[in-house]
Amino acid sequence: MRWEGRRQSDNIEDRRGMRVSRGGLVGGGLGTLAIALLVMFLGGDPTAVLQQAGNAPIETTNEPYVESAQEAEWRQQTAVVLAETEDTWNRIFSGLGGQYREPTLVFFADLVESACGTADSAVGPFYCPGDGQLYIDLRFYQQLERQLGAGGDFPRAYVVAHEVGHHVQNLLGIANRVNELRQRVDEIEGNQLSVRQELQADCFAGIWAHNANRIAGFLEPGDIEEGLNAASAIGDDTLQRSAGQRVVPDAFTHGSSEQRIRWFNIGFESGSLDACDTFKAADL
Repeated sequence: MRWEGRRQSDNIEDRRGMRVSRGGLVGGGLGTLAIALLVMFLGGDPTAVLQQAGNAPIETTNEPYVESAQEAEWRQQTAVVLAETEDTWNRIFSGLGGQYREPTLVFFADLVESACGTADSAVGPFYCPGDGQLYIDLRFYQQLERQLGAGGDFPRAYVVAHEVGHHVQNLLGIANRVNELRQRVDEIEGNQLSVRQELQADCFAGIWAHNANRIAGFLEPGDIEEGLNAASAIGDDTLQRSAGQRVVPDAFTHGSSEQRIRWFNIGFESGSLDACDTFKAADL
């Protein structure tokens, strides 16, 4: 991925030196893989999950944060990818006669406070519609590579583009409509709505890749294959098998590996918002 030397987004808030503690205990790192696999790429509205963390008093202190050379590279790459998503969605919204509201991306370590609640790093990267911000502990990228087998720089870009996709859904009013519908249906139907929402965010990530490559020449040979590998690694069926569970489609909230690959590809090949209407698709 040709990201070196490109513009980095100014919509970055670095809170890694801000230590958030609950009940006198500072957050303890990335947590277990089982938790991360359960809620990673949550997207939509993560409020319910984050609020489960408890109601103990929150204390915040500021300390110097010394990043590793690896983290510095991830920070710079992530800021470049965010800038590329800004360019893509500004063009698209302008073409629709609207104006894109760029999100802020928050870097944090261990624990972070958001409008959706207090999140531990084990939640993984997430988007909070309450404040319109993306949140990521950069050390998640280690899990992405070492524990999920999604190595390379493009899977990291895919993570950012997917969460930005949820921001686009929020701006278009899709997220609110999905949340309203989920209040009126049972758990299985609610899960199905969540799957369609997540697959659309995958498709929107594909739209970003389409535009970034066509206009900016952002991609290198092998990047899309890396992205498809990442999409496959986080399919609900793959995660259930990895956890030693049987595959239960009714419990899917993000889509199968095949579905995630398919909808990323649809966005990448078409570059079209209309092509990404997963809610009207008869076959996911």
